[in-house]
Amino acid sequence: MQALLDTIATLPRPTQAGRHFHGRGGLYPGCEAFTLDAYPPVWLFTSFAPVEEAALQTIGEALAARWQQVAPGEPLNWVFQQRDESRATNRLMAGEVPTEHVVEEDGARYGVHLLRGQNHGFFLDMAEGRRWVRRWAQQQPGGRVLNLFAYTCAFSVAALQAGAGHVTNVDMAGGALSIGQRNHRLNGIDARAAFLPHDIFTSWGKIKRGAPYDLIVADPPSHQKGSFMAPKDYPRVMRRLPELLAPGGLALLCLNTPKLGADFLLQGMQAEAPSMSFVERVVNPPVFADVSADRALKVMVFRAP
Repeated sequence: MQALLDTIATLPRPTQAGRHFHGRGGLYPGCEAFTLDAYPPVWLFTSFAPVEEAALQTIGEALAARWQQVAPGEPLNWVFQQRDESRATNRLMAGEVPTEHVVEEDGARYGVHLLRGQNHGFFLDMAEGRRWVRRWAQQQPGGRVLNLFAYTCAFSVAALQAGAGHVTNVDMAGGALSIGQRNHRLNGIDARAAFLPHDIFTSWGKIKRGAPYDLIVADPPSHQKGSFMAPKDYPRVMRRLPELLAPGGLALLCLNTPKLGADFLLQGMQAEAPSMSFVERVVNPPVFADVSADRALKVMVFRAP
């Protein structure tokens, strides 16, 4: 646990959401289960393995000591999430979590919820993916975007803020899309977004009516029983891309599982959408460094002819 404590001892006072310790990357022996994230004004410590109460107390004391150095006189707020493959439990360890908890990244505002559920409404590891979308939208003002598996629509917020003309957000979870609509209102950009609670595998008709798109973003869950299993379902998405994209349009495909490497996307696209060409792999944020590029988050760009 020493690597985590060393990181805590040098923490800054964060101004925007972000990860500060990524033991999951395998670069810190003994800390492979741990992550530490800032969702100002709250710290979130997550463990993917059981943690003894004594260890939690040590972490809490370290956070408190550092917080008094960078924010003297202000209360420390931190939450502990215990995760395994099937569930997550969340505990408020000190301070409080805002009732309306809004964080910022690159000038955009997003609502989060740290005390319920496994996911918090905003994926920190996708920061460079959102920045890539921002750069694309700045270079393609007025472009039309299809955001598949949109969750709470952070990609849409980034695209619209940077100049995209319209974004269609599709997700089978209506509750997540409702949070996404709120995120758009938080940023004053809801007029150019559509929200479609829809299972794409039941019908592509509604989505095809909005085609052609200049950019398609797909960030599906890798393993979610009843909705999406990457080995079986991602190829079904890939083969639809050419008919949905405008000539020269781009697809940003995301995959976050250590069980499937970059070749899964590269070979899958070659098999299912051979007319499309690979452009680049978006580099992950430095804090998410991993012992293996194939274990880490994959964000790949492909171009239509």
